[in-house]
Amino acid sequence: MSAQQPQHSKYGFSKTVDLPYAEAVEKTRDALKEEGFGVLCEIDIKGKLKEKLGVDFRNYVILGACNPPLAYETLQEEINIGLLLPCNVIVYEQDGGTVVSAVDAAKMLSVVDNPKLESTAGKVNEKLRRVIDSL
Repeated sequence: MSAQQPQHSKYGFSKTVDLPYAEAVEKTRDALKEEGFGVLCEIDIKGKLKEKLGVDFRNYVILGACNPPLAYETLQEEINIGLLLPCNVIVYEQDGGTVVSAVDAAKMLSVVDNPKLESTAGKVNEKLRRVIDSL
C-alpha cells in the first residue's frame, strides 16, 4: 500500500501513510519543524484512556503544534485567540496504515469575528497542507 492523496474534511486535512505508527509520528514532527512549527504539547490518547478508564485503544497521539511568528501575528489581532491555539495534528493507527491529520486553521478561526485573521489562517493552512503532503 502506498500513501494516499491528502483528504480534506469539514475541519482538517488527512492522509493515510504506509508507515508504522512510531515512524509516522517522527516524520510528522520533522515535517512540522521544516514548516516552522514546534510541538508544544503531546497527548498520548491511548495511554490516557488506559490510565483513566482502563480501556485499550489504538495508538493515537495529539501534537499541539505552534508556529511562533504566526501565533504572534494572530495574538496581535485577537488577544483571546489563545483559546484556539495550538494547532492540533493527530497521528493514529488505522487498518491498513497510519493516519495523519491537521486541523483546518481557517475553519477553526472562522468562529472568531475578525476578518484580519483570514490571511494568517491561510498561511497556517498552507504550511499544514505541506506537512501532510510531505508524508
